[in-house]
Amino acid sequence: MAERVLLVDDDDRLANMLVTWLGQRGVVVERAPDGRSGIARIKAGNFDAVLLDVMLPDMEGFEVLRQLRAHSAVPVLMLTARGDELDRIVGLELGADDYLPKPFNPRELLARLRAVLRRGAPTTSAGALRFDDIEIDRDARLVRLRGDVRALTGHQYEILRVLAENAGKVLSRAQLMEKVRGQELEAFDRSIDVHISRIRAAIEDDPKSPRRILTLRGAGYIFTR
Repeated sequence: MAERVLLVDDDDRLANMLVTWLGQRGVVVERAPDGRSGIARIKAGNFDAVLLDVMLPDMEGFEVLRQLRAHSAVPVLMLTARGDELDRIVGLELGADDYLPKPFNPRELLARLRAVLRRGAPTTSAGALRFDDIEIDRDARLVRLRGDVRALTGHQYEILRVLAENAGKVLSRAQLMEKVRGQELEAFDRSIDVHISRIRAAIEDDPKSPRRILTLRGAGYIFTR
């Protein structure tokens, strides 16, 4: 079955290109030209992923993402022409799954889109990982802390799952992102640090003094048993 993706972007030329190019590769793209219509479409529709531009005519994509994350965990790939690293960090902190600066190669967009769709796909017969009061349910792709479901994006869930499956082992940033994305981490890519911070906020009693996910300076991260 073809994936159904919502593109929230006011660039007509880009939208027409993506509708045609991705459509030829099995991805059905529907389009909303501004933030308000995008939010309405997401609430009304059942999309597999969202391509969200940062610069929209009526509101910033960050505000769209903030409102979206209040009620939906649909994978979100953000697009921006500004290329500002701060934009990237803000988007990730608000719950974006990935980030792609404009202009981009449509093949890279498709590869990143496939990656976030894989992270959002259900697994089968994976069982659960349990560590004291935290449970990582690999069948439902949920994380529970003392029985309460914690809010994580698909990307953050995958990072936590990989760390937990390798509990007691130090994973470098590059190793961790390769296991999650299936590709090597770009040099100086610090997005992993933002995701770790969000995961700690969700599962640690004191995120500033974590006891589950520890940082080993110069080495990487370790999930403690």
